[in-house]
Order: sequence, then C-alpha cells, then structure tokens
Amino acid sequence: MNGGPAHGSNQSILIPDYRGILAVDAEGFTELSSVEHEVVVPLIQGILKSSLERAGLAKVWKDREFPQGRGDGYVFGFNPSKMPLVIDPWLRELQNVLSEDTASPIPIRLRVSLHIGPLPVNGVEHDGNGTPRNDTHRLLNADQLKTIMAAASPHVTRVAAILSDRCYEDAVLSGRTLHPDHFISVSATVRGKSFQQQAWIHLPAPSGNLFDRCFFGEPGPSDPPPSSAPDKPSWQVQEINKVTRGNLNTGIIHGDQAITYRG
Repeated sequence: MNGGPAHGSNQSILIPDYRGILAVDAEGFTELSSVEHEVVVPLIQGILKSSLERAGLAKVWKDREFPQGRGDGYVFGFNPSKMPLVIDPWLRELQNVLSEDTASPIPIRLRVSLHIGPLPVNGVEHDGNGTPRNDTHRLLNADQLKTIMAAASPHVTRVAAILSDRCYEDAVLSGRTLHPDHFISVSATVRGKSFQQQAWIHLPAPSGNLFDRCFFGEPGPSDPPPSSAPDKPSWQVQEINKVTRGNLNTGIIHGDQAITYRG
C-alpha cells in the first residue's frame, strides 16, 4: 500500500501551529451614514483593546498575530491556550465596555466569531491565511448569528458570539470556561454560500424577544394553530435532535426568526 502523502504530493508538509482566531463585525454598519462611519470605525480597535485589558488579557492584544482591520470589523490570531479566558470574562467585558460607551453617536453592537485551528505565521505578507481563517469569517456572517442579533434589543444586547465546534469542544466541554448551558447549538449557514457547520452561540446579555417561546418553534398564546401545509420560507435550517451536550433547539430556525438564549 502506498503510504505517501495525499493529493499526489511526494513530500509531507508540517502542520502549522494551532492559533486562536478572533473576528468581530459591527452590526448594521452598512446602514450608517458616512459621518457615522467616520466615528465608529476608529472606535472598534480601541474597544477591543480596552475590553481585553479589563479582562486581564492585555497580552492577547499586545501579541496579536496577523491583525487586519476591515472597516467595520477586525480579526487577529492569538495563543489558543487563552481561549477559555477570551470566552469568559472577555465577552462579558466587551458587553460592558460597549454598554458604557458614550463616544459613539449610535449604540455599537458587535458580532464575534471564535475559532481554533492551524494557521501559518512566518513573518510574511500572507500570514494567517488558511481554511480556519476562512471558516472564522463564515461563522461571523452566519445567518443564525445575524438573526439573533436582529431580534435582541439594541439597547441591552451589544454582543453576540459564535464559537466553532472545535473551539467549543476544546474550551467549553473541557470545563475550562462557562458551563455548556450558556450556549445554544446551531447548524451555521451563510446565505448564498456553500457552508454549513455545527456551531455554538452565546450572548453575555440576552434581551427582548429572545425570551419568546416562539423562537423554540412553540406557538405563543395568541398564535393561530398551524395549518396542515404551512408555507415555508426560501431557506431554513432544521436542527437534528442528536446533540448530546449544551442546549438544543428542536424547532426550525427561519430567516425571520431568532434563537432563544438559554442561560
């Protein structure tokens, strides 16, 4: 049997070191005016730096790898051993900093994506490129994360985070950070993209309609009974009732619905 490398290569390639990956996007950024853009964009990096310092993670910011600002967002790599602390207390401190912010003309709300994976860092222009980086950005734009952010109160819920399954297993199931009940399982998809992955959503400060039982797929007290053949939206995600950890949404997450946070 040929024991050589896959893909027709005649030489094995070392796996890069594993890195934590943190990416954020400002919610509703495209709806802001040019004047508001000029105010919000410079604030994002300062908010990240300040919140990491308050969480005792100043070194994560100082030593960040392949940092890249993208106008309405920011991404960088860090030592993956710090991931449990990034999940908590950092997400909580990020929520606090955003809630206390008075410099912005509008409430700044951030979607956060956290992932762990092998990425090359060799001091060259293309450091940090690879599938884990791409998946981090796909998760950041997941339909389910955007839906839950849109359903929450903009005055209360300033942060919505999504963890990759690998990040969840390494940091949460290992018992190194928040209890699994602080997360809800979703099958993350991105409209218009060929992408679907198991992921986990966490809100440091849930609010508003997120407490509505309808988001579990259960009818509310004033809802009419379902018809025998209800119309279905053009896209939907059906959760499979096989999750053995955390919370499971046994209903259907539609494009115009949100997911209930279960603390």
